[in-house]
Amino acid sequence: MTWLYLAAGSYLVLANLVGFLLMAADKRRARRGAWRIPEHTLFAVALLGGSLGAWVGMYCFRHKTRHWRFVVGMPLILAAQLLLAFWLKTKIL
Repeated sequence: MTWLYLAAGSYLVLANLVGFLLMAADKRRARRGAWRIPEHTLFAVALLGGSLGAWVGMYCFRHKTRHWRFVVGMPLILAAQLLLAFWLKTKIL
């Protein structure tokens, strides 16, 4: 069972790092007027477990903080993931 927790934890660290770095990259590209990372990609990474990293990246880089879909969506995704994790933990143990 501990290998499962280790694998899940490693996956979540990686997913959140990717979410954080995508926000940084998109902000940098926005400043330069370069090709941008599509919003659906940012949300997809959040849905796949990187919501905390994406949300922290939003505020660290002051990026997408005026877009209601991100201001509301990222915390909702994170809350849903936390509720799912709590539910799974109570069902497994």
